[in-house]
Amino acid sequence: MLCFLILVPVVFSLFTFLFTKTNDGAKSMALISSILTMGLAGYVSAQTYAAPMVMDMPWIPTIGVRFNLVADGMSGMLVLLTAIVYLVVMIAWINKEMPLPASFFGLMLLAQAGLMGVFLANDAFLFYTFWELALIPVYFLCSLWGGEKRIQVTMKFFLYTFVGSLMLLGGLIYLAMQVPSGDAYSLNNLIAAGSKLPAGTQNWLFWLIFIAFAVKMPIFPFHTWQPDTYEQSPTPVTIVLSALMVKMGVFAVLKWLLPVLPAGVAYWSNTVVILSVIGIVYASCLAIVQTDIKRLVAYSSIAHIGLMSAVAFSHNTVGMHGILVQMFNHGINITGMWLMVSMIENRYGTRDMTKLGGMASTAPVMAIALVIVSFAGIALPLTNGFVGEFMLFNGLFGAQIPNAMAMMIIAGLGVILGAVYTLNMIQKTAYGEAKAMVVAKDISVNEMIGVAIIITLILFLGFYPKPLTDMTMQVATALVR
Repeated sequence: MLCFLILVPVVFSLFTFLFTKTNDGAKSMALISSILTMGLAGYVSAQTYAAPMVMDMPWIPTIGVRFNLVADGMSGMLVLLTAIVYLVVMIAWINKEMPLPASFFGLMLLAQAGLMGVFLANDAFLFYTFWELALIPVYFLCSLWGGEKRIQVTMKFFLYTFVGSLMLLGGLIYLAMQVPSGDAYSLNNLIAAGSKLPAGTQNWLFWLIFIAFAVKMPIFPFHTWQPDTYEQSPTPVTIVLSALMVKMGVFAVLKWLLPVLPAGVAYWSNTVVILSVIGIVYASCLAIVQTDIKRLVAYSSIAHIGLMSAVAFSHNTVGMHGILVQMFNHGINITGMWLMVSMIENRYGTRDMTKLGGMASTAPVMAIALVIVSFAGIALPLTNGFVGEFMLFNGLFGAQIPNAMAMMIIAGLGVILGAVYTLNMIQKTAYGEAKAMVVAKDISVNEMIGVAIIITLILFLGFYPKPLTDMTMQVATALVR
């Protein structure tokens, strides 16, 4: 079953590349693949409530590599998030024309297979393989279907991630060399070998591995590729980048860094928390001055991920649980936000808030959806964003680091600033005097279905978060322990 989560998008990707010639054919293949993957992901995530699911077999025994997949509460939750996001994207784009549709949707499905592999891999070599498999299609998607500045932006994105990936590979190989015998890249063996390394070795090895994850999240000062890449990428790719690929970085920190290098983590925790908190305030201030909605949402994402990064190094059970909950909720909310941005741009021909206004009178359903998704993004009570964010601040308050209360207060500025730029965006876009030269059509049927899935999850998990908290509770406790 775990293998099928990876194989289904791979097989449909190959079929899409080889046998579809029309726009409708490519989109139909992608939609069928997403529905099948959603069913598999739902089953796997439901099974993780009872016990982890495991697939383990030799792969490259000469270097101690196994094809080892594990779905626990964290992996199952992220697999489910990946399936939901892809299903929503395919539904929302089913009626849109796309140049070279077979190549576009084939690459999208290949990226989904890589993401599934990253979240399920329990062998470091396998993890790194899927890490690269998830990134390679995105390079082509950004460079071939992006905006006017796509080439230079994609090159910057490539350089950041390529350098980080090389450092990660070097760190994993070094750790594997410390395993005395057996499966050199298995997570348990790496934890045992890493924890025995001298503190000085763990201190430099920490950065060799962490930088790759910091770039992917991204946190300050490794974030500069992100706003330009989000702005220039086609919206389906932007959704995958911000809803799913940033979770690769957070997930990797929790699974492949914190337990493997405990002395290095303890030594550098305060530094990472400070950088993350700086990023929260810095990105929030930049979001306030944006006029392009896409860049505003991009900077807001940096602020949200910065809070998760800070709490990841707080060594607090409530905070760790909050990260797992918020990873899912942020993925849902940011997907909804990008859907709204795409609808606005398609109907009005601009993302400039100074040229927008009056959407509530011409497209009232879109305006209502925008308000609900935006309020979830700023963690309004009774939306899904509130539960995770409350747990995150609780965790940061109780962090086992110097000046934990000061860090929490500064990070809390992000909440205030987030409300400022979000409410400002709603006011300029949905209300006030209509400035656009066209009368926008309201939301279409397929877009309505995609948005309805997002809003249903926002409200359901806001009123009743227990299914998500129960799924991730045991993993959060184990990570801190």
